[in-house]
Amino acid sequence: MAEAAVHIPVLLPEVMAALDPQPGGVYVDGTLGLGGHGEAILRRSSPNGRLIAFDWDEEALRLAKERLSCFGERLTALRRNFAEIAEALAGLAMAGVDGILVDVGMSSLQLDQGGRGFSFQRDEPLDMRMDSRRGQTAADVLAAASEEELADIFFYYGEERQARRIAAAIVETRKKSPVRSSRDLAELVARVIPRRFHPPKIHVATKIFQALRIAVNGELENLARFLATAPALLNPGGRLAVISFHSLEDGLVKRAFKASHDLIEKSKHPIFAGDEEISRNPRARSARLRVAEKIGKNR
Repeated sequence: MAEAAVHIPVLLPEVMAALDPQPGGVYVDGTLGLGGHGEAILRRSSPNGRLIAFDWDEEALRLAKERLSCFGERLTALRRNFAEIAEALAGLAMAGVDGILVDVGMSSLQLDQGGRGFSFQRDEPLDMRMDSRRGQTAADVLAAASEEELADIFFYYGEERQARRIAAAIVETRKKSPVRSSRDLAELVARVIPRRFHPPKIHVATKIFQALRIAVNGELENLARFLATAPALLNPGGRLAVISFHSLEDGLVKRAFKASHDLIEKSKHPIFAGDEEISRNPRARSARLRVAEKIGKNR
């Protein structure tokens, strides 16, 4: 339980204000993680509100279910990706819900103790799968993708301007030895990118790790699928809240809210963490929350 106990959910007061959980309501946490947001939803919707929670990370789900066991049958936790929420709710005979939250960032468990190469802070195997049942690992991608495919991954998913230079170096390196650990990759990127192009505030390999993770897990595709189906799952007046951490995700959310005939975004601009939260939890610095409300009747 120690891992769950130290977990700090981002933008928690803002999320609770957005969803406004009520007794008797039914809510969805599409990315349960270690259960920080989920616990707050369950407490705010006491004594009889329900939470349907999803996570495809087996260890995170186990720890969250342990943390939230005191809520008994009010919690239903499923090992599924949030892109599958429509199918899962249909399987539960759930006609509509009163609020949906997804936090599409990395959990502290994955970054700090996952052992799957999500972070360049330690030397770990380059797995990066959030769901161990999925296919290719990050190491597999680095070993099999062409130079052009790697450059596209780094440029489009990481917005890395040195994408072609890094892709060429990986292809050349793997002729002698595959790139299989987080340290191998981080050191290669740091070596290949000229010092004058190293960013001042983040590790030079940050965007490459982000891009690989997105590619391995199909994150943007999953988010797009979720955004296409989520509005129809909400009861009139229900809220959809999405926390994202970079411009690719936020752009998808912004465009989906604007294009929807069922949703009205609650503010023109995303909500960011304040200085006090960032000082307690530096990972909140890049978090942004968008909230929309369901209008009209269910389809």
